Amino acid sequence: MSLPPEMSPPPLPATMTVVTIAAPGGPEVLVPATRPVPSPAPGEVLVKVEAAGVNRPDVMQRKGLYPPPPGASDIPGLEIAGTVVALGAGASRFRLGERICALVTGGGYAQYCTTHESTALPIPDGLSAAEAAALPETVFTVWSNVFERGQLKAGETLLLHGGASGIGTTAIQLAKAFGARVVVTAGSDEKCAACVRLGADLAVNYRTQDFVAEVKSFTAGKGANVILDMIGGRYIQKNYEAAAQDGRIVQIAFQEGAKAEVDFMRLMLKRLTHTGSTLRSRPVAEKAALAAAIVETVWPLVRAGTVRPVVDATFPLADAASAHARMDASAHVGKIVLVVE
Repeated sequence: MSLPPEMSPPPLPATMTVVTIAAPGGPEVLVPATRPVPSPAPGEVLVKVEAAGVNRPDVMQRKGLYPPPPGASDIPGLEIAGTVVALGAGASRFRLGERICALVTGGGYAQYCTTHESTALPIPDGLSAAEAAALPETVFTVWSNVFERGQLKAGETLLLHGGASGIGTTAIQLAKAFGARVVVTAGSDEKCAACVRLGADLAVNYRTQDFVAEVKSFTAGKGANVILDMIGGRYIQKNYEAAAQDGRIVQIAFQEGAKAEVDFMRLMLKRLTHTGSTLRSRPVAEKAALAAAIVETVWPLVRAGTVRPVVDATFPLADAASAHARMDASAHVGKIVLVVE
């Protein structure tokens, strides 16, 4: 819903509450601060934020390991949901008062945040702000890497590491919606059970089971057609073992390290493709193309309830430190979200 044209929005405050990173470190370095309310640049909209998703890149930025790209806000936060309250020059896709969720390059942990209109999406009816804020980063990541780069097709098998993460819970639902079989890895029996409830065909506890052997058994020795990996390190070699002939491995993070000793003979013998991507630093035009594809292919599934964001827990914006502590403990299933007053 948006405001009727005869109604004007209330005046904007000059300042807002944000969460800043005082210094690289643990969750305790996330502290509330006061900053000026930003003005939208040409093609941008200003959003009064109702909720902001918490993601691993936020944690890496907090630790000083993932600086924002040039021109991006130093405030963490890569996805938001809220109401459009101001339009930059030339912005016409959304009206004042319209509720949207958006992928942003930073600045999400705040009461107000700007976003380019082309990387924003209308919030489907029936979704809360917290649910909507849990979607952009995960949906953009999964669509870009599993379906565009990985070329997952109906009838194929997807091996998904981190199945209980925000990306994992979204990827399970999307892959099943498009007719694929899904094998996930997770770090506890409880997380594995949660993945199965979401639709995973097989969930492997990587602490007690060998995922390579389990994938081979599940696929009658053929292996996984597509592997989405955020672990890296020793998993790189294991992924080559678990992959099928002509398999596609897509790397989106390196939680176990970006360097590994790997026997590349498997890559040759199996004719594997090992690719990867980042999302935050990609040009607006590329993100806009992703947003358009998501509106066409994924949003109907969200509207129908076939794909739903899994929200693990919500925290007030001022308590972002507790949200990060929960993520650091890897206790969550789905997304952790900050609620903005």
